[in-house]
Amino acid sequence: MIQLTTFLFIGGTEVIFILFIVVMVFGSDKIPDIARGLGKGMRQLKDATNDIKHEVTKSAKESNIIDTDAVKDIQKELDSVKDELQDFTGSLKRNK
Repeated sequence: MIQLTTFLFIGGTEVIFILFIVVMVFGSDKIPDIARGLGKGMRQLKDATNDIKHEVTKSAKESNIIDTDAVKDIQKELDSVKDELQDFTGSLKRNK
């Protein structure tokens, strides 16, 4: 059975049809401007999200809700265990 990949429940044929309609409505001259505007809007949304995330993290640190030292210590321990496991399994792997 052949299964086509879909994007938001839209198949390849529908995407091509939508692009055709967009070209017919806006013209090929306006499409780069529209794409640039969408890109700028998405970038502003991403920056705003990162700013909010940074402010929440900063407030949590000031309120001692998040102990970043403990998180860093746990991350270091996990990385060391991961490295040791890779060293151990590296000697056990078979060469093909």
